[in-house]
Amino acid sequence: MSQDQERSRFQSWRWWQRLGVGCGLWLLVASLTACQSPMSAQGTLVKVEQIANGQAIEISPANNSPGTPERVRLIGIDAPDLAQQPWGPAAKQQLERLIGSKPVLLEPGLESRDRYERTLAYVWLDGKLLNEKLVEAGYALAVPRSPNTKYDQRLKRAQEKARLMGVGIWNPNEPMRLTPAEFRAQNR
Repeated sequence: MSQDQERSRFQSWRWWQRLGVGCGLWLLVASLTACQSPMSAQGTLVKVEQIANGQAIEISPANNSPGTPERVRLIGIDAPDLAQQPWGPAAKQQLERLIGSKPVLLEPGLESRDRYERTLAYVWLDGKLLNEKLVEAGYALAVPRSPNTKYDQRLKRAQEKARLMGVGIWNPNEPMRLTPAEFRAQNR
């Protein structure tokens, strides 16, 4: 085999190798950013009275009747406690920015209340799952809790993307050292 043939064969092999690496990277990014098949959320449109923290909102009582606002806990996420500086206040501020003064759609889970009697729901705004947006921006952890597992894969992909991008609680220069659950357990 001549040197020209050998060089051509080597260059061809290098081209295929680069193509394989490029395709592998593309597949990784595509799998992390892919969404589940589009579906329209079913639920109730509500007015948000207040953002309690990075994982809970308070909504107007049903039928605008007088009374105390109802607390709603976002399903599938665990945001840092407000005392967990600087991540807790940042998560609350992010949820405030995402919602603003707009009404949100609450999609109930299979289990509708937690042990604190908060309503459990997936929260949607303008077709976007806010539970997922908080995780994707690095303001909360994806925490699956059976039987409410409908969007677990979306939340898991969002967390992996945030971790790889090093955003929010995943920032390598200022990482969150304790999970919210660990922080709460240490500070009871």
